[in-house]
Amino acid sequence: MGKGRILYVNQEIVPFSSENEQATLGRYLPAKLQEMGREIRVFMPKFCDVNDRKHQLHEVIRLSGMNLIVNNCDHQLIIKVGSIPTARMQVYFIDNDEYAIKGSHMVDNKNRTLPDTDERLLFFGRGTLEAVRKLAWQPHLINFSGWMTSMVPFYLRRINKENAFFSGTKMIVTLVDDRFEGPIGGDLERKMKTDNATAKDLRLYGQTDYLGLMKAAITYSHGVIIGSANVHPELVAFAKENKRNVLDYVEDPAEFYPRINKFYDTIVGISKFEN
Repeated sequence: MGKGRILYVNQEIVPFSSENEQATLGRYLPAKLQEMGREIRVFMPKFCDVNDRKHQLHEVIRLSGMNLIVNNCDHQLIIKVGSIPTARMQVYFIDNDEYAIKGSHMVDNKNRTLPDTDERLLFFGRGTLEAVRKLAWQPHLINFSGWMTSMVPFYLRRINKENAFFSGTKMIVTLVDDRFEGPIGGDLERKMKTDNATAKDLRLYGQTDYLGLMKAAITYSHGVIIGSANVHPELVAFAKENKRNVLDYVEDPAEFYPRINKFYDTIVGISKFEN
């Protein structure tokens, strides 16, 4: 088995998020794979209830400071980092004052998304990959989870057209039970056009409800991990119908995490991991 560089992009991670299935997976899977010899980096959004003082976050000056254009406006990208000492794991946070998300969720009490959610997805997806480029750390594989990460595949393709930094990087989406109601707020198609989206991109992301966003993520991914027993069955069926490599859910982490580790080798190829 090769060592390999794995980038984890997670919507939620314990202890920075409330404990749930997604946040638990975001916390323990990277740590376990690091123990198995993988080199990892971990990113998540900076929600307002992630307290800087409590979690001892600090800004990474060398990664911060660039402006990202979203909806024809400049938005400052701020990168912070915190540690999970018990796991010897660092977590990088994508932050921006204008897109600060109150609380720790992207939905209201009716499970509907917040206004300008489209811009938040665009900012987080692009900001994560730009920060990784500034780290000069090229991943063999990106494993992303949570619907807020659903624009990562779009930006990976877009950035590769301009710069070969991510050339050869594979993508795996981990599906969990994090569905929301209705379409996201905003005008995603128009704003993607300003980022040079192709006609194919616009078709894939044309349906901006939960199923539409996750189907687009699946289409652009090389593999799919079923990370919950309650994943929407339509997404599982879509992944298999489109002949994606699918790793089925296993409840016991002691069995599931080693299976994920082997799945990474299947997607990337052991020889490539060793480069």
